[in-house]
Amino acid sequence: MKKPTSNRFVSRGGDKLDAAMNAFGLTTSGLVCADLGSHVGGFVDCLLQRGAKRVYSVDTSYGTLAWTMRRDPRVVVLERTNAMHVDLPEPIDLFTIDVGWTRQSKILPAAACILAPAGHVVSLVKPHYEADKPMLVDGVLPEEHFDAVTSRVLQEIEQSGWNVLAKSESPIKGHGGNRELFALLARQ
Repeated sequence: MKKPTSNRFVSRGGDKLDAAMNAFGLTTSGLVCADLGSHVGGFVDCLLQRGAKRVYSVDTSYGTLAWTMRRDPRVVVLERTNAMHVDLPEPIDLFTIDVGWTRQSKILPAAACILAPAGHVVSLVKPHYEADKPMLVDGVLPEEHFDAVTSRVLQEIEQSGWNVLAKSESPIKGHGGNRELFALLARQ
């Protein structure tokens, strides 16, 4: 596991999401949230520290969620659960998404089914997973393709029934030095 960028969160994912939440002016105070692709739980930790009422932590892995998140009574742990097929018992006010190897077009329909009418999605767009494989160099999307790939992905998101309300580049690069972009979404 990589060391967090700060000591505030259980992983550097918390720092990424915190920067996006600040950029978007979002609060989670009193909200029911779900994090798709929780892994260690950096996003979960960030949501809790910002006052979330409850966070559903969804991940296909088992045993990777940090113990501090696992034992928090506000966290509902859903391990060995594919986020593309998750069924939650209540509407979700805010989804956060950080899924590797899964394109936005595959994961957003799962959120749409459970999102509260006035709910939002904060999704981490990873252009290196959205790009055609021949564009990649050792798993890294070259800088000259970043804008074209992210523009295409955001356009596809809007064409599938979402409004892209805002976007903010992650201050922390992904694995291999890949640039990543957060998108704030609401249903059209």
